[in-house]
Amino acid sequence: RPEHINKDAILVSISTHIPFNKKRKIAASLDSAPAKTAAAAAATMTDDGKQELEWPMNKVRQTFVDFFVKQHGHVFWPSSPCVPVDDPTLLFTNAGMNQYKPLFLGTCDPSLKMASLKRAVNSQKCIRAGGKHNDLDDVGKDVYHHTFFE
Repeated sequence: RPEHINKDAILVSISTHIPFNKKRKIAASLDSAPAKTAAAAAATMTDDGKQELEWPMNKVRQTFVDFFVKQHGHVFWPSSPCVPVDDPTLLFTNAGMNQYKPLFLGTCDPSLKMASLKRAVNSQKCIRAGGKHNDLDDVGKDVYHHTFFE
């Protein structure tokens, strides 16, 4: 429901691995009307009386990606599937860094485009399935805990 959308919460949920000073820059670029409340900034009324989101998820996602691509020289790297390819250690993609595992482990084939990545950005689709930050018991109790997130 639009009245429960909080741009700050969305920003934090898609950028949890970004230093605070970078989050402030992203937040500044996301604020089209700083005087509005989060609920008012999130939706407007159309002529037929329906609410229309000013910041639908596609716009939030694209603004996030553009910030890093255009201002910081990152390469856009598409989200990997929710069921990892060629990784028998994972049942589901549960973190945005899963697809970069071969880079971190030094096992990435040097002939692949991924091997040349130095800075990458995306909005990785993930499934909450337990683990280190297991908060499955909180799913559905508020507007922040879901089984699918980016």
